Amino acid sequence: MSKSKKMVYFFGNGKAEGTAKMKEMLGGKGANLAEMTNLGVPVPGGFTITTETCAAYDKAGGKWPVGLKKQVEDNLKKLEKAMKASFGDHDSPLLVSVRSGAAVSMPGMMDTVLNLGLNDKVVDGIIAKTGNARFAYDSYRRFIDMFGDVVMGCDHEHFEHAIGGLKKQRGVKDDTDLTADDLKELVKLYKAVYKKHVGKTFPQDPIKQMELSINAVFGSWNSSRAVKYRELNNITGLKGTAVNVQAMVFGNMGDDCGTGVCFTRNPSTGEKEYYGEFLMNAQGEDVVAGIRTPVPMIELNKVNTKIYKQLTGLMDKLEKHYKDMQDIEFTIQQNKLYILQTRSGKRTAEAAMRCAVEMVGEKLIDKKVAVSRIEPAQIDQLLHPHLDSKAKRQVIATGLPASPGAAVGQVVFNAEDAEAWKARGKDVLLVRIETSPEDIGGMDAAKGILTQRGGMTSHAAVVARGMGRCCVAGASDIEISYAKKQMKAGARIIKEGDWITLDGTRGEVLLGQLPLVEPKMSGNFAKLMSWADEIRKLGVRTNADTPEDAIRARAFGAEGIGLCRTEHMFFEGDRIWAVRQMILSADVYADLRDKIVKLEEQGDLEADQKKELAGLKKEFKVPQAEFEGALKKLLPYQRKDFVGIFTAMAGLPVTIRLLDPPLHEFLPQDAKSQKEMARRLKVKPAEVQAKVEDLHEFNPMLGHRGCRLSVTYPEIARMQARAIMEAAIIVAKKRKKVLPEIMIPLVGAVSELVFVKKHIIDEIEKVFKEKKTKVAYMVGTMIEVPRAALTADEIATEAEFFSFGTNDLTQMGMGFSRDDAGKFLGEYTELGIYEKDPFQSLDQMGIGRLVDLGIQLGREINPKLKVGICGEHGGDPSSIEFCHEVGMNYVSCSPFRVPIARLAAAQAVLAEQK
Repeated sequence: MSKSKKMVYFFGNGKAEGTAKMKEMLGGKGANLAEMTNLGVPVPGGFTITTETCAAYDKAGGKWPVGLKKQVEDNLKKLEKAMKASFGDHDSPLLVSVRSGAAVSMPGMMDTVLNLGLNDKVVDGIIAKTGNARFAYDSYRRFIDMFGDVVMGCDHEHFEHAIGGLKKQRGVKDDTDLTADDLKELVKLYKAVYKKHVGKTFPQDPIKQMELSINAVFGSWNSSRAVKYRELNNITGLKGTAVNVQAMVFGNMGDDCGTGVCFTRNPSTGEKEYYGEFLMNAQGEDVVAGIRTPVPMIELNKVNTKIYKQLTGLMDKLEKHYKDMQDIEFTIQQNKLYILQTRSGKRTAEAAMRCAVEMVGEKLIDKKVAVSRIEPAQIDQLLHPHLDSKAKRQVIATGLPASPGAAVGQVVFNAEDAEAWKARGKDVLLVRIETSPEDIGGMDAAKGILTQRGGMTSHAAVVARGMGRCCVAGASDIEISYAKKQMKAGARIIKEGDWITLDGTRGEVLLGQLPLVEPKMSGNFAKLMSWADEIRKLGVRTNADTPEDAIRARAFGAEGIGLCRTEHMFFEGDRIWAVRQMILSADVYADLRDKIVKLEEQGDLEADQKKELAGLKKEFKVPQAEFEGALKKLLPYQRKDFVGIFTAMAGLPVTIRLLDPPLHEFLPQDAKSQKEMARRLKVKPAEVQAKVEDLHEFNPMLGHRGCRLSVTYPEIARMQARAIMEAAIIVAKKRKKVLPEIMIPLVGAVSELVFVKKHIIDEIEKVFKEKKTKVAYMVGTMIEVPRAALTADEIATEAEFFSFGTNDLTQMGMGFSRDDAGKFLGEYTELGIYEKDPFQSLDQMGIGRLVDLGIQLGREINPKLKVGICGEHGGDPSSIEFCHEVGMNYVSCSPFRVPIARLAAAQAVLAEQK
């Protein structure tokens, strides 16, 4: 980085060098501080060090780029002039905060230092100037604590232990009960804690304090919690964090001072109201960290009407300017209001929907902006259950309704246990006295979060709302013991592993496991989704194997079924025994059948050949009866399944995939179950065991499955084709439109498709002849073998549609075993080898090229070829954008992801228009 490179941008006295458009360089916080300054909002002056500088610092191994020190010193002089105060001065001291601020908001994930510039000399000067010794020592002890913890790695708990001991000694409960002399003594105790754990005396040079604090904020960009947050929220491509150095204003100088956080609309519901919390005689971290339970913002009107009116006026001004709900931090210092920051407020999905829809009604934004403003993944919040209103509720504690929804789980008391229990398949609720950024992994693992302390804008509340987790905060009537791994609610003890239920909408903690109710789309959700439907070009189907799934998906807006997995039906009830009977007889059946066909195809046979043929046919009767008898048992089951699905999806296309998995998946693998199978099917256990061993494959995902089964056993494909068409005819006779699409899986060569398709069509023609009626249908294939994508032009001569099975295409194209790659793919994404897990989000550079090529080759033969995707990627927003770009007709995903896909498809169009 050259000496002339500008690394520091100033704001103050109504003018700023930056603007809101400079988020990439100044971070969201710095850009908004500059913007507010230019708008005439009362913002304490300061300067911002750019995100590029953070990247340069990191690249240089923790060293400042050439020229940064001078630029910081020059801007510090500007700030001193603007604030009419001097850094480290006894008579007129300037104190500053040092805060992080990335281009994308990451609340609480990076470091902040307040009250910087305090030392023994400055504290004496503040006392002389203000006559408020308590304020001076309170600020100083806070600074030593925060600097020691954030900058020098001396854990906050050590300082908490010191203040706890002093309060006990003085016989007081709250920090505010400590006198000025008590706080003076506490400063000495804190200095001793610092020296013991850091190994040095607390630094008295303010410039040194600032340099170390800037380094700490730079370093926090790559802290484990910040990296985890970016990983969980798919935040990529950022250079680093900006550093904001800003003049301090104080909310803890007395009763005419205060601090708070407010939102221009309710972040939980989206209601247009002045929403927030504040504390008088407090500093900002008291509100957001949950150290003290704050007061609702409306009460400020009673405490100081003038400040309340000024604040609400600024809230209106900022929302109108930014055209979005704002999250604002403010401080009142001696009856003067200061705005410390504004940003687009984190909100629940319900609130996001309501804000977007109502802002369109207010003509603040248009429909396209409204649609683009909702995060597709956020919709999950609206699709999760809530508590059944008829359930008997035994409330054991109440708190604040910090994040709506409901969750049922077993109690755990730390983040590590939450992650470990989830990994074992358990549903957990994370219970903490108060959460901190280090808890981010456990909060993500938990179904819901309960805290003893904290308000509606505490860390737990903000993060839970962003994640879509149910949260009850500030449940002060519970007592938590980490040592005993239990909490006390009244006279009741809840231990680790006990079941409770959280109602985040009411702020209630309930005993036991309460039933949950499935959500429904309506109101603002339905209106915004209708706008998305007007914009999007991609169709959205669902992956559904049952009528129940189909009905649910249709209610969520699915326009058909893109993948109906027929094998899932084989496991239901007694039909598994027919499947197993078929498998036991399959090899002998196929072997004898092929020998008979071969002889019959020879035409005129010699006497010995006729005798051989007769013997084969006789021998064939038993396995034929067993194999074809099993298929006859399965036929009515399959037909009934398809009748249900066609009825649920009447008028919409239904793509049915023929049997795909290898046959060994239908057989029991343990000895006890194998004996039971032998007993049920009246064969010897050794015969079952032999069949299991015979079907064993070293890599079954690349083995005898998909269309390969249909090549060996075309009778299975025929049975399924017959079931599909008989069901279609039954439903069509009820005057319901049926659009069946038969999909042949795992095709790698057009000759495979030709072989299986011939059997399918032949069987369908027989059904039409028998029933004396016809139903229109299509036969297509899944493109999931790389060779199929590379020879898609050949395959398109036979297939009427393509559906990309990107789960298997990813597996085969990248050489990853889906079952085993999970052990190391997390490390791959952490190291940046792959940006995302390719099984969750499509690898567009590699597998995406196969998909794009397959579509191009297929449409060279058939320009109207219908193309979709039915892997897990069909519900992933970034993969959906890719599907739009390459010209697919539709995506197909699980029912609960249908609304996400609808929104993501619309946003893909809007992204293209930019």
